[in-house]
Amino acid sequence: MVGLLSGALFVVSAHSSEGTDLRPGRFTDLASMVRYDAHRVAGMKKQVTDLTQQVNALSGSVDNRQVRRFNRQAARLKDPAGLLPVSGPGVTVTLSDAPQATGQDLPDTVDNPNLLLVHQQDIQAVVNAMWRAGARAVTIQGQRVVTTTGIRCIGNSVQLQGVPYSQPYKIQAVGDVTALSTAIADDAYLQVYRADAADPDINVGWDEQIENRITAPAYDGLTDFQYAHVLPQSDAQSGAGG
Repeated sequence: MVGLLSGALFVVSAHSSEGTDLRPGRFTDLASMVRYDAHRVAGMKKQVTDLTQQVNALSGSVDNRQVRRFNRQAARLKDPAGLLPVSGPGVTVTLSDAPQATGQDLPDTVDNPNLLLVHQQDIQAVVNAMWRAGARAVTIQGQRVVTTTGIRCIGNSVQLQGVPYSQPYKIQAVGDVTALSTAIADDAYLQVYRADAADPDINVGWDEQIENRITAPAYDGLTDFQYAHVLPQSDAQSGAGG
């Protein structure tokens, strides 16, 4: 009886599906999943922006001397925290996979296919060199880099602050052009990367340009607080806490 019922179910399922999946997943390919995640993150960022504006409006309406003092301190820290746009001369570095990275056959002189791809540590090395040079602001794919920015490799894409991006990766820094170029040239890790870029068998992408003007937008994502301290009881009772 069990065998007959199972066979009947198989026949009904095969007839109903007509050769297709009866329970298809939400996504049929990686590109669709990436687009969905990017759209979802964009919606969440807009929600964060709206809520931040409400918080700022409510904070500004509090008539309390302590609160006003903290608001002034927060306003002074917006620029170093990356919450204000920055413009000026700077340097643009673009990293890209080698043209033969998608091919099946590797050159005989290349035994490691990872050399043909851009990895998160390559992007991090450029960003770190820019910070060491005293960059006023750094962006990756147009997104402002702040202290909470995470760079993660996910498959053949890189995720920045929850948004996936594919190569080429455009990294820009606003600051002293000479200091930026020198720091990039002197970085030991990037010297190896640039040697691979110059090797015709590897040919991983590297492009460096000096810009007369770069505009780094303000960071508009979620700010995670890692440290806090309790206000004195008198301040909390007067309405300065919260």
